Amino acid sequence: MEEATFLTKFATEVNLVHRRDTLRASKIMQERAFANPKIKFHWDSAVEEVHGSPATGVTGVKVKNLKTRAESELDVEGLFIAIGHNPNTEVFKGQVELDEQGYVKTQPNSTRTNVPGVFACGDVQDPSFRQAITAAGTGCMAAMEAERWLEH
Repeated sequence: MEEATFLTKFATEVNLVHRRDTLRASKIMQERAFANPKIKFHWDSAVEEVHGSPATGVTGVKVKNLKTRAESELDVEGLFIAIGHNPNTEVFKGQVELDEQGYVKTQPNSTRTNVPGVFACGDVQDPSFRQAITAAGTGCMAAMEAERWLEH
C-alpha cells in the first residue's frame, strides 16, 4: 500500500493487482489506499503477461482473475512489482540462523551470517527498509566482505 500510494504522486492512475480479496497491510495504510481516488483495485488477480518492447516500454498487462479465471487487458505505461514484506528464506532454514520473522540474521554492521563464508543482503536480511536501494547497498557490502573472506 505504501508503494501504490507513493506512485499516485506521479501517475494519473495506479492499478493495484492483488492475489487475494483482502490486504495484509496495516490498517492505516489500507485506509489511505482505499481513500485515494487514483488507486483502482483488481482483487483475486495476478499479472499473467507484460506487453511492450524495449523500444516502446510497457504498454499493457494481461490480468487473470484467480477465482473466475477471466482474463482482461489493462493499458498501462509502467509496472511496479511489490510482493510484500515476507522474506523468501525458507530454503535457508536449518542452514543459516534466521530470526523469528524469517529474516537471515547478520552480525552487527556486517552482512556476515553465523556460517563462515556465507553473507546475506537485501530483503532477506533487512526487516526495516526492504527497498531496492538498500538491497543494492547491502549487496555491495556482501560482495566486498565475501572478497575479503576469500582473500584470507
